[in-house]
Amino acid sequence: MTTSFYNRQVLSNGMVVLTERMPSVKSASIGVWVRVGSRDETPEVAGVSHFIEHMLFKGTERRSAEEIARAVDAVGGTLDAFTSRESTCFYAKVLGEHLPLAIELLADTFLHSRLDPQDIDRERQVVLQEIKMVEDTPDDLVHDLFAEAIWGDHPVARPILGQKDTVLRMAQADIRRHMERFYRPDRTVVAAAGDLEHDQVAELVLRAFDGFEGRSYHSDPPAPVSTAAVRVEERDTAQLHLCVGLDGLPYAHEDRYAIYLLNAMLGGSMSSRLFQEVREKRGLAYSIYSYQASYRDCGLLVVYAGTSPESSGQVVDLIRAECARLRDRPIAPRDLQQAKDQLKGNLFLGLEGTSSRMTRLAKTEIYLERNHDLDEIISEIEAVSIDQFQSLARRILRDEAFTITFIGPVPQAALLS
Repeated sequence: MTTSFYNRQVLSNGMVVLTERMPSVKSASIGVWVRVGSRDETPEVAGVSHFIEHMLFKGTERRSAEEIARAVDAVGGTLDAFTSRESTCFYAKVLGEHLPLAIELLADTFLHSRLDPQDIDRERQVVLQEIKMVEDTPDDLVHDLFAEAIWGDHPVARPILGQKDTVLRMAQADIRRHMERFYRPDRTVVAAAGDLEHDQVAELVLRAFDGFEGRSYHSDPPAPVSTAAVRVEERDTAQLHLCVGLDGLPYAHEDRYAIYLLNAMLGGSMSSRLFQEVREKRGLAYSIYSYQASYRDCGLLVVYAGTSPESSGQVVDLIRAECARLRDRPIAPRDLQQAKDQLKGNLFLGLEGTSSRMTRLAKTEIYLERNHDLDEIISEIEAVSIDQFQSLARRILRDEAFTITFIGPVPQAALLS
Protein backbone atom coordinates (compact mmCIF):
# COMPACT_ATOMS: atom_id res chain seq x y z
CA MET A 1 0.00 0.00 0.00
CA THR A 2 1.15 3.53 -0.72
CA THR A 3 1.26 6.21 1.95
CA SER A 4 -0.72 9.34 1.11
CA PHE A 5 0.86 12.75 1.59
CA TYR A 6 -1.97 14.52 -0.26
CA ASN A 7 -3.71 17.65 1.01
CA ARG A 8 -6.49 19.80 -0.43
CA GLN A 9 -7.53 23.21 0.82
CA VAL A 10 -9.99 25.79 -0.48
CA LEU A 11 -8.80 29.32 0.29
CA SER A 12 -11.13 32.09 1.40
CA ASN A 13 -11.25 33.55 -2.13
CA GLY A 14 -12.24 30.20 -3.70
CA MET A 15 -8.85 29.08 -5.03
CA VAL A 16 -8.04 25.40 -4.52
CA VAL A 17 -4.56 24.48 -3.24
CA LEU A 18 -3.40 20.89 -3.69
CA THR A 19 -0.13 19.45 -2.45
CA GLU A 20 1.61 16.10 -2.40
CA ARG A 21 4.73 15.74 -0.29
CA MET A 22 7.37 13.42 -1.76
CA PRO A 23 9.83 12.73 1.07
CA SER A 24 12.52 11.21 -1.17
CA VAL A 25 13.08 14.23 -3.45
CA LYS A 26 14.76 17.61 -3.06
CA SER A 27 12.87 19.47 -5.78
CA ALA A 28 9.33 20.81 -5.97
CA SER A 29 7.06 21.59 -8.90
CA ILE A 30 4.20 24.04 -8.61
CA GLY A 31 1.62 25.03 -11.19
CA VAL A 32 -1.07 27.68 -11.32
CA TRP A 33 -3.83 26.16 -13.43
CA VAL A 34 -6.73 28.09 -14.92
CA ARG A 35 -9.68 26.12 -16.23
CA VAL A 36 -9.81 27.93 -19.55
CA GLY A 37 -8.40 26.94 -22.92
CA SER A 38 -8.94 27.22 -26.64
CA ARG A 39 -12.47 25.75 -26.52
CA ASP A 40 -13.63 28.68 -24.34
CA GLU A 41 -12.70 31.30 -26.94
CA THR A 42 -14.96 33.05 -29.42
CA PRO A 43 -13.94 32.76 -33.10
CA GLU A 44 -12.94 36.43 -33.14
CA VAL A 45 -10.20 35.89 -30.54
CA ALA A 46 -9.21 32.29 -31.29
CA GLY A 47 -5.76 31.74 -29.80
CA VAL A 48 -6.08 34.31 -27.01
CA SER A 49 -5.51 31.73 -24.23
CA HIS A 50 -2.23 30.70 -25.82
CA PHE A 51 -1.30 34.35 -26.43
CA ILE A 52 -1.79 35.07 -22.72
CA GLU A 53 0.49 32.14 -21.90
CA HIS A 54 3.23 33.96 -23.81
CA MET A 55 2.48 37.41 -22.45
CA LEU A 56 2.54 36.75 -18.71
CA PHE A 57 6.32 36.30 -18.70
CA LYS A 58 7.01 39.55 -20.59
CA GLY A 59 7.25 41.77 -17.56
CA THR A 60 5.24 42.86 -14.53
CA GLU A 61 4.80 46.08 -12.62
CA ARG A 62 7.82 45.06 -10.50
CA ARG A 63 10.04 43.02 -12.84
CA SER A 64 11.15 43.10 -16.44
CA ALA A 65 11.10 39.92 -18.51
CA GLU A 66 14.87 39.65 -18.04
CA GLU A 67 14.58 40.04 -14.27
CA ILE A 68 11.97 37.27 -14.14
CA ALA A 69 14.27 34.97 -16.11
CA ARG A 70 17.30 35.86 -14.00
CA ALA A 71 15.44 35.29 -10.73
CA VAL A 72 14.56 31.71 -11.58
CA ASP A 73 17.89 30.98 -13.30
CA ALA A 74 19.76 32.17 -10.21
CA VAL A 75 18.39 29.26 -8.19
CA GLY A 76 18.75 26.68 -10.98
CA GLY A 77 15.02 26.47 -11.56
CA THR A 78 12.71 26.57 -14.56
CA LEU A 79 9.65 28.67 -15.29
CA ASP A 80 7.30 27.87 -18.16
CA ALA A 81 3.67 27.54 -19.29
CA PHE A 82 1.43 25.62 -21.66
CA THR A 83 -2.08 25.87 -23.06
CA SER A 84 -4.47 23.05 -23.87
CA ARG A 85 -8.03 22.91 -25.15
CA GLU A 86 -9.46 23.21 -21.63
CA SER A 87 -6.77 24.64 -19.35
CA THR A 88 -3.78 26.94 -19.12
CA CYS A 89 -0.92 26.24 -16.73
CA PHE A 90 1.93 28.43 -15.49
CA TYR A 91 4.50 26.37 -13.60
CA ALA A 92 7.91 26.34 -11.97
CA LYS A 93 10.32 23.68 -10.79
CA VAL A 94 12.89 24.52 -8.12
CA LEU A 95 14.63 23.04 -5.13
CA GLY A 96 12.21 22.78 -2.23
CA GLU A 97 13.99 25.53 -0.34
CA HIS A 98 13.23 27.97 -3.18
CA LEU A 99 9.51 27.27 -3.33
CA PRO A 100 8.66 30.68 -1.77
CA LEU A 101 10.45 32.40 -4.66
CA ALA A 102 8.64 30.24 -7.22
CA ILE A 103 5.24 31.04 -5.74
CA GLU A 104 6.03 34.74 -5.56
CA LEU A 105 7.19 34.81 -9.21
CA LEU A 106 4.15 32.91 -10.43
CA ALA A 107 1.77 35.17 -8.53
CA ASP A 108 3.54 38.31 -9.76
CA THR A 109 3.31 37.25 -13.41
CA PHE A 110 -0.25 36.00 -12.98
CA LEU A 111 -1.63 39.09 -11.26
CA HIS A 112 0.57 41.99 -12.29
CA SER A 113 1.73 41.48 -15.88
CA ARG A 114 1.98 44.78 -17.73
CA LEU A 115 0.63 43.49 -21.06
CA ASP A 116 2.45 46.35 -22.73
CA PRO A 117 1.23 46.99 -26.32
CA GLN A 118 4.81 46.98 -27.61
CA ASP A 119 5.41 43.62 -25.97
CA ILE A 120 2.16 42.36 -27.49
CA ASP A 121 3.27 43.40 -30.97
CA ARG A 122 6.64 41.75 -30.47
CA GLU A 123 5.17 38.53 -29.12
CA ARG A 124 2.63 38.48 -31.92
CA GLN A 125 5.49 37.79 -34.31
CA VAL A 126 6.72 34.96 -32.07
CA VAL A 127 3.28 33.30 -32.06
CA LEU A 128 2.98 33.69 -35.83
CA GLN A 129 6.34 31.92 -36.19
CA GLU A 130 5.05 29.16 -33.91
CA ILE A 131 1.98 28.74 -36.14
CA LYS A 132 4.23 28.57 -39.21
CA MET A 133 6.41 25.97 -37.49
CA VAL A 134 3.37 23.72 -36.98
CA GLU A 135 2.25 24.30 -40.58
CA ASP A 136 5.72 23.20 -41.72
CA THR A 137 5.53 20.06 -39.55
CA PRO A 138 2.91 17.79 -41.13
CA ASP A 139 3.21 15.10 -38.45
CA ASP A 140 1.98 17.75 -35.96
CA LEU A 141 -0.49 19.50 -38.23
CA VAL A 142 -2.34 16.32 -39.18
CA HIS A 143 -3.69 16.03 -35.62
CA ASP A 144 -5.23 19.52 -35.76
CA LEU A 145 -6.64 18.61 -39.16
CA PHE A 146 -8.18 15.48 -37.63
CA ALA A 147 -9.92 17.39 -34.81
CA GLU A 148 -11.40 19.82 -37.32
CA ALA A 149 -12.52 16.98 -39.58
CA ILE A 150 -14.34 14.99 -36.89
CA TRP A 151 -15.79 17.89 -34.87
CA GLY A 152 -16.31 20.53 -37.54
CA ASP A 153 -16.54 24.13 -36.36
CA HIS A 154 -17.07 23.29 -32.68
CA PRO A 155 -14.70 25.35 -30.46
CA VAL A 156 -12.99 22.23 -29.08
CA ALA A 157 -11.77 21.46 -32.62
CA ARG A 158 -9.95 24.76 -33.14
CA PRO A 159 -6.13 24.87 -33.15
CA ILE A 160 -4.84 25.90 -29.74
CA LEU A 161 -2.44 28.42 -31.29
CA GLY A 162 -5.25 30.23 -33.10
CA GLN A 163 -5.28 31.40 -36.70
CA LYS A 164 -3.00 33.91 -38.40
CA ASP A 165 -5.78 36.45 -38.87
CA THR A 166 -6.95 36.30 -35.24
CA VAL A 167 -3.39 36.57 -33.93
CA LEU A 168 -2.75 39.56 -36.19
CA ARG A 169 -5.83 41.29 -34.72
CA MET A 170 -5.09 40.42 -31.08
CA ALA A 171 -5.03 43.57 -28.94
CA GLN A 172 -4.45 44.42 -25.30
CA ALA A 173 -8.21 44.90 -24.80
CA ASP A 174 -8.89 41.36 -26.05
CA ILE A 175 -6.36 39.91 -23.63
CA ARG A 176 -7.60 41.88 -20.64
CA ARG A 177 -11.25 41.05 -21.41
CA HIS A 178 -10.45 37.33 -21.59
CA MET A 179 -8.53 37.44 -18.32
CA GLU A 180 -11.28 39.41 -16.58
CA ARG A 181 -13.83 36.78 -17.64
CA PHE A 182 -11.86 33.64 -16.83
CA TYR A 183 -8.81 34.37 -14.67
CA ARG A 184 -10.73 34.27 -11.39
CA PRO A 185 -10.27 32.28 -8.16
CA ASP A 186 -13.16 29.89 -8.83
CA ARG A 187 -11.35 28.69 -11.98
CA THR A 188 -7.87 28.61 -10.45
CA VAL A 189 -6.12 25.58 -8.99
CA VAL A 190 -2.63 25.68 -7.48
CA ALA A 191 -0.99 22.26 -7.43
CA ALA A 192 2.43 21.45 -5.96
CA ALA A 193 4.39 18.25 -5.45
CA GLY A 194 7.81 17.41 -4.06
CA ASP A 195 9.87 18.66 -1.13
CA LEU A 196 7.25 20.77 0.62
CA GLU A 197 4.90 21.15 3.56
CA HIS A 198 1.25 21.81 2.81
CA ASP A 199 0.66 24.48 5.44
CA GLN A 200 3.63 26.49 4.21
CA VAL A 201 2.49 26.28 0.58
CA ALA A 202 -1.08 27.29 1.43
CA GLU A 203 0.13 30.25 3.50
CA LEU A 204 2.51 31.39 0.74
CA VAL A 205 -0.21 31.13 -1.91
CA LEU A 206 -2.73 33.00 0.30
CA ARG A 207 -0.23 35.80 0.84
CA ALA A 208 1.00 35.99 -2.77
CA PHE A 209 -2.54 36.04 -4.23
CA ASP A 210 -3.88 38.58 -1.75
CA GLY A 211 -6.50 40.72 -3.49
CA PHE A 212 -7.30 38.11 -6.14
CA GLU A 213 -11.10 38.04 -6.05
CA GLY A 214 -14.23 37.78 -8.17
CA ARG A 215 -16.26 35.18 -10.03
CA SER A 216 -15.61 33.93 -13.53
CA TYR A 217 -17.86 33.85 -16.57
CA HIS A 218 -19.66 30.52 -16.86
CA SER A 219 -21.35 28.99 -19.86
CA ASP A 220 -22.54 25.48 -20.64
CA PRO A 221 -21.92 24.91 -24.36
CA PRO A 222 -23.07 21.65 -25.95
CA ALA A 223 -20.64 18.81 -26.51
CA PRO A 224 -19.27 18.41 -30.03
CA VAL A 225 -21.07 16.08 -32.43
CA SER A 226 -18.74 13.91 -34.47
CA THR A 227 -19.01 13.29 -38.18
CA ALA A 228 -17.27 10.49 -40.06
CA ALA A 229 -15.24 12.27 -42.72
CA VAL A 230 -12.20 12.10 -44.97
CA ARG A 231 -10.08 15.23 -45.25
CA VAL A 232 -7.07 15.66 -47.51
CA GLU A 233 -4.39 18.32 -47.65
CA GLU A 234 -2.24 17.73 -50.70
CA ARG A 235 1.44 18.53 -50.18
CA ASP A 236 4.64 17.71 -51.96
CA THR A 237 6.24 15.75 -49.10
CA ALA A 238 8.32 12.59 -49.12
CA GLN A 239 6.03 10.90 -46.61
CA LEU A 240 2.28 10.80 -46.32
CA HIS A 241 1.02 11.58 -42.80
CA LEU A 242 -2.35 10.22 -41.76
CA CYS A 243 -4.68 9.94 -38.78
CA VAL A 244 -7.44 7.35 -38.50
CA GLY A 245 -9.74 7.67 -35.52
CA LEU A 246 -13.12 8.16 -33.92
CA ASP A 247 -14.88 9.36 -30.79
CA GLY A 248 -13.34 8.32 -27.48
CA LEU A 249 -14.56 9.01 -23.94
CA PRO A 250 -14.78 12.07 -21.67
CA TYR A 251 -12.15 12.29 -18.94
CA ALA A 252 -14.43 11.27 -16.09
CA HIS A 253 -16.23 8.43 -17.89
CA GLU A 254 -16.68 5.23 -15.89
CA ASP A 255 -14.98 3.24 -18.67
CA ARG A 256 -11.88 5.43 -18.79
CA TYR A 257 -9.54 2.64 -17.64
CA ALA A 258 -10.97 0.31 -20.27
CA ILE A 259 -10.16 2.80 -23.03
CA TYR A 260 -6.64 3.26 -21.62
CA LEU A 261 -6.21 -0.50 -22.00
CA LEU A 262 -7.74 -0.50 -25.47
CA ASN A 263 -5.32 2.21 -26.56
CA ALA A 264 -2.34 0.34 -25.06
CA MET A 265 -3.29 -2.82 -26.91
CA LEU A 266 -4.05 -1.07 -30.22
CA GLY A 267 -0.98 1.12 -30.68
CA GLY A 268 0.27 2.48 -27.38
CA SER A 269 3.62 0.70 -27.24
CA MET A 270 6.25 -1.24 -29.17
CA SER A 271 4.46 -4.51 -28.35
CA SER A 272 1.07 -3.19 -29.48
CA ARG A 273 -0.79 -4.81 -32.32
CA LEU A 274 -0.35 -2.02 -34.82
CA PHE A 275 3.34 -1.47 -34.12
CA GLN A 276 4.04 -5.15 -34.55
CA GLU A 277 1.85 -5.61 -37.62
CA VAL A 278 2.57 -2.42 -39.56
CA ARG A 279 6.18 -1.70 -38.65
CA GLU A 280 7.82 -4.90 -37.44
CA LYS A 281 6.16 -7.48 -39.72
CA ARG A 282 5.56 -5.41 -42.84
CA GLY A 283 7.98 -2.46 -42.62
CA LEU A 284 5.34 -0.01 -43.85
CA ALA A 285 6.01 2.80 -41.36
CA TYR A 286 8.75 4.09 -39.11
CA SER A 287 6.30 5.88 -36.83
CA ILE A 288 2.91 4.42 -35.98
CA TYR A 289 1.11 4.84 -32.67
CA SER A 290 -2.30 5.36 -31.14
CA TYR A 291 -3.39 7.80 -28.46
CA GLN A 292 -6.54 8.73 -26.63
CA ALA A 293 -7.40 12.30 -25.66
CA SER A 294 -10.11 13.07 -23.12
CA TYR A 295 -11.93 16.32 -22.35
CA ARG A 296 -14.80 17.24 -20.07
CA ASP A 297 -17.58 16.11 -22.42
CA CYS A 298 -15.86 14.31 -25.30
CA GLY A 299 -12.78 12.37 -26.33
CA LEU A 300 -10.82 10.87 -29.22
CA LEU A 301 -9.12 7.58 -30.02
CA VAL A 302 -6.68 8.14 -32.88
CA VAL A 303 -3.99 6.24 -34.77
CA TYR A 304 -1.18 8.20 -36.46
CA ALA A 305 1.14 6.80 -39.13
CA GLY A 306 3.79 8.25 -41.40
CA THR A 307 4.24 6.10 -44.50
CA SER A 308 5.02 6.20 -48.20
CA PRO A 309 2.20 7.38 -50.46
CA GLU A 310 2.03 4.05 -52.24
CA SER A 311 1.64 2.18 -48.91
CA SER A 312 -0.94 4.52 -47.40
CA GLY A 313 -4.00 2.60 -48.56
CA GLN A 314 -2.61 -0.63 -47.13
CA VAL A 315 -1.78 1.07 -43.83
CA VAL A 316 -5.31 2.45 -43.50
CA ASP A 317 -6.72 -1.02 -44.25
CA LEU A 318 -4.48 -2.60 -41.59
CA ILE A 319 -5.53 -0.02 -38.98
CA ARG A 320 -9.21 -0.61 -39.66
CA ALA A 321 -8.74 -4.39 -39.69
CA GLU A 322 -6.95 -4.33 -36.32
CA CYS A 323 -9.74 -2.22 -34.84
CA ALA A 324 -12.27 -4.73 -36.19
CA ARG A 325 -10.37 -7.63 -34.60
CA LEU A 326 -10.37 -5.89 -31.23
CA ARG A 327 -14.08 -5.24 -31.61
CA ASP A 328 -15.22 -8.63 -32.89
CA ARG A 329 -12.86 -11.23 -31.41
CA PRO A 330 -12.71 -11.90 -27.67
CA ILE A 331 -9.32 -11.01 -26.25
CA ALA A 332 -7.31 -13.55 -24.34
CA PRO A 333 -7.07 -13.04 -20.57
CA ARG A 334 -3.27 -12.98 -20.82
CA ASP A 335 -3.42 -10.12 -23.38
CA LEU A 336 -5.65 -8.05 -21.12
CA GLN A 337 -3.37 -8.70 -18.14
CA GLN A 338 -0.32 -7.73 -20.19
CA ALA A 339 -1.99 -4.44 -21.07
CA LYS A 340 -2.85 -3.88 -17.41
CA ASP A 341 0.74 -4.53 -16.33
CA GLN A 342 2.01 -2.17 -19.00
CA LEU A 343 -0.42 0.55 -17.95
CA LYS A 344 0.53 0.18 -14.28
CA GLY A 345 4.23 0.26 -15.10
CA ASN A 346 3.86 3.38 -17.22
CA LEU A 347 1.86 5.00 -14.43
CA PHE A 348 4.45 4.37 -11.73
CA LEU A 349 7.40 5.33 -13.94
CA GLY A 350 5.62 8.47 -15.08
CA LEU A 351 4.96 9.60 -11.52
CA GLU A 352 8.56 9.46 -10.32
CA GLY A 353 9.03 13.14 -11.14
CA THR A 354 7.55 16.11 -9.30
CA SER A 355 6.19 17.71 -12.49
CA SER A 356 4.10 14.68 -13.42
CA ARG A 357 2.79 14.40 -9.86
CA MET A 358 1.83 18.06 -9.88
CA THR A 359 0.04 17.62 -13.22
CA ARG A 360 -1.88 14.58 -11.98
CA LEU A 361 -3.03 16.49 -8.88
CA ALA A 362 -4.39 19.34 -10.98
CA LYS A 363 -6.08 17.22 -13.64
CA THR A 364 -7.89 14.96 -11.19
CA GLU A 365 -9.16 18.07 -9.38
CA ILE A 366 -10.25 19.76 -12.61
CA TYR A 367 -11.96 16.74 -14.15
CA LEU A 368 -12.88 14.48 -11.23
CA GLU A 369 -13.11 17.01 -8.38
CA ARG A 370 -11.31 14.68 -6.02
CA ASN A 371 -7.97 12.95 -5.61
CA HIS A 372 -7.39 9.41 -6.85
CA ASP A 373 -4.47 7.85 -5.01
CA LEU A 374 -2.32 5.24 -6.70
CA ASP A 375 -3.85 2.32 -4.82
CA GLU A 376 -7.30 3.31 -6.07
CA ILE A 377 -6.07 3.70 -9.65
CA ILE A 378 -4.36 0.30 -9.61
CA SER A 379 -7.54 -1.30 -8.23
CA GLU A 380 -9.64 0.28 -10.98
CA ILE A 381 -7.21 -0.86 -13.68
CA GLU A 382 -7.28 -4.41 -12.33
CA ALA A 383 -11.07 -4.34 -12.08
CA VAL A 384 -11.56 -3.96 -15.86
CA SER A 385 -13.05 -7.24 -17.05
CA ILE A 386 -12.97 -8.85 -20.48
CA ASP A 387 -16.70 -8.17 -20.80
CA GLN A 388 -16.25 -4.46 -20.00
CA PHE A 389 -13.35 -4.23 -22.45
CA GLN A 390 -15.28 -5.94 -25.26
CA SER A 391 -18.41 -3.88 -24.62
CA LEU A 392 -16.40 -0.67 -24.94
CA ALA A 393 -14.63 -1.89 -28.09
CA ARG A 394 -17.99 -2.71 -29.72
CA ARG A 395 -19.40 0.72 -28.85
CA ILE A 396 -16.41 2.72 -30.05
CA LEU A 397 -14.74 0.82 -32.90
CA ARG A 398 -17.63 1.00 -35.35
CA ASP A 399 -16.80 0.75 -39.07
CA GLU A 400 -19.04 3.66 -40.00
CA ALA A 401 -17.56 6.02 -37.39
CA PHE A 402 -13.99 6.43 -38.66
CA THR A 403 -12.61 9.82 -39.65
CA ILE A 404 -9.41 9.90 -41.72
CA THR A 405 -7.09 12.81 -42.48
CA PHE A 406 -4.13 12.90 -44.86
CA ILE A 407 -1.31 15.38 -45.42
CA GLY A 408 1.01 14.73 -48.36
CA PRO A 409 0.80 13.29 -51.88
CA VAL A 410 -2.36 11.23 -51.48
CA PRO A 411 -2.99 8.51 -54.07
CA GLN A 412 -6.54 7.68 -55.10
CA ALA A 413 -6.18 4.18 -53.65
CA ALA A 414 -5.83 5.56 -50.13
CA LEU A 415 -9.06 7.52 -50.47
CA LEU A 416 -10.92 4.36 -51.42
CA SER A 417 -9.74 2.40 -48.36
